[in-house]
Amino acid sequence: MAVTKGLMWINDVGSVVAKYPQNGQREGIMYFLALAVDFDGTLAQDGVVLPETLDALRGLMRSGRRLVLVTGRRLDDLKNLVPELDLFERVVLENGAVLYEPKNDRERILAPAPSDALVQRLAERGIAPLEIGKAVVATWHPHERAVLAAITELGLELQIIFNKGAIMILPTSVNKASGLRAALDELDISPLNVVGIGDAENDHSFLRICGCSAAVGNALPAIKQAVDVVAVHDHGAGVIEMVRRIESEDLGLISERKRGIPAGGDFRHGTQYLLPEDLVLIVGNSGCGKSSYATRLTEEMAARQHEFCVIDPEGDYIGLDNAETIGGTKDPPATQEALRLLISAGVNVVVNTQALDLSERQRLFGVLLTAVAELRRTTGRPHWLLIDEAHHVMPALQKDRCDGPLVGSGAILLSLEPTALPLSVLRNITVFISMGTTAAAMVSDFARIIGVRPPSALPQPAADEKLIWHPTLDEKVIRLMTRPPSQRHNRHAGKYATGDVGDWHSFYFRGPRHAANHRAGNLKEFVTLSRTLDDETWDHHLLTGDYARWFQHVIKDDVLTQRALSAQADWAADSTSHRRALIEAINSRYKL
Repeated sequence: MAVTKGLMWINDVGSVVAKYPQNGQREGIMYFLALAVDFDGTLAQDGVVLPETLDALRGLMRSGRRLVLVTGRRLDDLKNLVPELDLFERVVLENGAVLYEPKNDRERILAPAPSDALVQRLAERGIAPLEIGKAVVATWHPHERAVLAAITELGLELQIIFNKGAIMILPTSVNKASGLRAALDELDISPLNVVGIGDAENDHSFLRICGCSAAVGNALPAIKQAVDVVAVHDHGAGVIEMVRRIESEDLGLISERKRGIPAGGDFRHGTQYLLPEDLVLIVGNSGCGKSSYATRLTEEMAARQHEFCVIDPEGDYIGLDNAETIGGTKDPPATQEALRLLISAGVNVVVNTQALDLSERQRLFGVLLTAVAELRRTTGRPHWLLIDEAHHVMPALQKDRCDGPLVGSGAILLSLEPTALPLSVLRNITVFISMGTTAAAMVSDFARIIGVRPPSALPQPAADEKLIWHPTLDEKVIRLMTRPPSQRHNRHAGKYATGDVGDWHSFYFRGPRHAANHRAGNLKEFVTLSRTLDDETWDHHLLTGDYARWFQHVIKDDVLTQRALSAQADWAADSTSHRRALIEAINSRYKL
């Protein structure tokens, strides 16, 4: 796919961003970009689609959304029943085995042709009616046992799919979900940004992958139990009902649990969710674990198939699971490569900007933000933009005169404190999360900055807790318990682990009599030198608190600082165990 696809879109980032009301509907921005609808029993009743149903679909198209028909029927049958087939940009046929583009009359076969031996065996047994498609073999109840017997006798790897009374025989990997994925790949739309409507057994698979699943009123009970929304009306009237709700509610169709990612929670208030319409700010003093928490959030995103892009200025996300990383400590990220990855469906991207100076980081961020805004408008992806050390790049927004361009965009900003960010961004924050030793004070500071009354009761979080507050809602501040990431977190992997903090900030092993002068410009060098030092030199710097001060003021890692202070307080004649424990603590937190 050409990179220019992601470059020829918009010049004004602010023009495609507007604020969400609380019901999830955003003015000028759609989350659900397409409707995938079943034919028999959903769009049509007894093969007939009512004119008013087609009119509703045309109205949905005028809103900018796209239509996909998903059916078990063969193309020739469908053409006879639906003259207006070109209303749909793609048609999934034969229960996922064939993909058709009406506009260009293009047919794409997604599965092997039917087995001649099976067709012959079924014909010999008098199975009728027997319909043969490009990939499907179909008949009706009560022939399922005879079909299964024939498949078994021939040793074929095939599946039987039911659609009320209809029986369809297909390869095991083919269903309506696989066909819809193929259609959405061609349309370049994420399944999370699709509403699916169905009624019968063979609709389970495609409804399951849609961001919002719905059933018409006449759907089977099992379908109604499995979906997010059940229409009051039957068949085409139910489709019209859902079209109206898509147009008026958009994201409000689905619950926070369905559309969000868990941010943590407590026993009293339950799980708190970050939503695709949220602008989230996470603040805390250096070393308190902000990027570790963000790593956990990316794991939640990946588990729910939410695609994300991370702006990583310090190397915290090098080697992040479920993501492709571009750039490094010495290799600047190429803008074209970043855009190419962003455009690619199913790819999460980490853009490491360590090798760029501040002005270059801001320029790259401006380009990426413009591309992300338009990508979301047309494809829904990436669903999340995570910006660490956000104060590094926020000035780019002011330079472009784009006040609050991240509003309603599923963005998560990480920074030391609220005062580091432009007021235009702060005023649009919908979720504020603070952590570290100054968590409570930062809530009050944030409220003061944006000009709202500070929460009356501020709980004091434990060391492993965070505070979460929704400043636009009349809610209390909640203590947030969270889980650590399941993967190893690379805190400031380049700058502190293997980079160079500079001569002024380096650690110098000199010993009690200044007999030595060994320089450690990063943690890797610190560990290497620590392993070879004599006990006298090592113990001298431990007992004078030099290690703790370096970890606190240069490395800015509260955990290592506490480990060093504990070793200092518990020091005994045998310094080997303390030295080993401190080295192990460094290795557990950084990739050296």
